[in-house]
Amino acid sequence: MNTAIAPIVKWAGGKRQLLPILQQFIPSSFDAYYEPFLGGAAVLLALKPKVAIVNDSNCELMTAYRVIKDDVNALIDDLTCHQNNKEYYYHLRGLDRDPNSYATLSDVKKASRFLYLNKTCFNGLFRVNKSGQFNSPFGRYKKPNIINETRLRALNAYLNKANVTLLTGSFESALTKIKKDAFVYFDPPYDPVSETAKFTGYTATGFDREWQIRLKQLCDELNGSGIKFLLSNSPTPFIVELYKEYKIENINAKRNLNANADTRNMMGEVLIRNYE
Repeated sequence: MNTAIAPIVKWAGGKRQLLPILQQFIPSSFDAYYEPFLGGAAVLLALKPKVAIVNDSNCELMTAYRVIKDDVNALIDDLTCHQNNKEYYYHLRGLDRDPNSYATLSDVKKASRFLYLNKTCFNGLFRVNKSGQFNSPFGRYKKPNIINETRLRALNAYLNKANVTLLTGSFESALTKIKKDAFVYFDPPYDPVSETAKFTGYTATGFDREWQIRLKQLCDELNGSGIKFLLSNSPTPFIVELYKEYKIENINAKRNLNANADTRNMMGEVLIRNYE
């Protein structure tokens, strides 16, 4: 992978460490690449497909990607204005507590705020409360890399060179016009391995087992249409039973969401697919 073309956000469940394993299971050819849960975009940027339809239900994340594609110079200029201190952080974080004020921000300002908070919040953890308000605390980093101009410009170049469609909506709506020779990679919020491990804070609605069942039904529809899909999830009995008629590979991944670095151990994951 070109190191310049790499994720520009830290995202829970990001796939950078798993890319060597994932790429072993991705089909060698397909006409279009679909990713309904884009997140940090590690897989997209590793594959760099010429045609891609990518989606996430997180509006702020997708606004950031659109601004990087359409107005990267203005974004870089705005990022230079941020301050790395607690008082400024909580002021900027609090802008979404007033929906009317937040709505007046330009897309460049929204994207700049989003990237600043991602780089300076605790552990880079994007998390919102039930009202959809960003609520991760200040990270106290001495020199956070708020402006990674090299990566921003590399991502801008790829998004404009390739035919990449950026969508914001449900995972089902991202596939409404999919054709048979496409390939879909699903990286949804994982089924929690325990109550203490539960994390569904990417959006205000979360992603519970009813959503997992909806996703399985969509996979069945793709399979019935002869469309290849690969899906990542946790190896809970619920997930293994849900996808038992498909090919399931067990893999390991190191996750960095735990506040205590000593307890960030290797955790099991599964890769589920409907092809050889």
